Amino acid sequence: MSDNLETPTTHFLTAHGVTYTMHDYDYVSDPGKIGLHAAAGIGIEQEKVFKTLMVEIDKKQIVCTAIPVHLKMDLKKVAALFGGRNARMLGAEKAEALTGFQVGGISPFGARTVVPVVFDQSILELDKLYINGGGRGLVVELAPTDAIHCVQAQTASITVDAA
Repeated sequence: MSDNLETPTTHFLTAHGVTYTMHDYDYVSDPGKIGLHAAAGIGIEQEKVFKTLMVEIDKKQIVCTAIPVHLKMDLKKVAALFGGRNARMLGAEKAEALTGFQVGGISPFGARTVVPVVFDQSILELDKLYINGGGRGLVVELAPTDAIHCVQAQTASITVDAA
């Protein structure tokens, strides 16, 4: 555990009076599996570790979503949530320019540009949430209610239903 690391995420959480703990791990760049490596790296169950994904709806609205690392996002559900028809993942370059974070280090807290945030509704079942802390290899642990309130997020079912 490393509490003395400062990122835009830690500055944001501190400014909003949110209690958090920072965890660091050996970052592995493995597209599609970064979150799984993070969960293993900090020794926490996958259901409690969320990945942050930037989405563009109908080529006009950007949304930050966060889902458990072991699940896949349902883009149609995200689009419908915002009255849209289509949603797609935002390209890495655009996501980095918009948030100020590197891909693999994007956080819903402290991004350069404020956009709507949606957490998968499974966050409501957790006692602690683990999510990117604003840098590759950094995870911040906080109360799910604090995570939702400090970014005025919505919660919704935004993952692919189990078959």
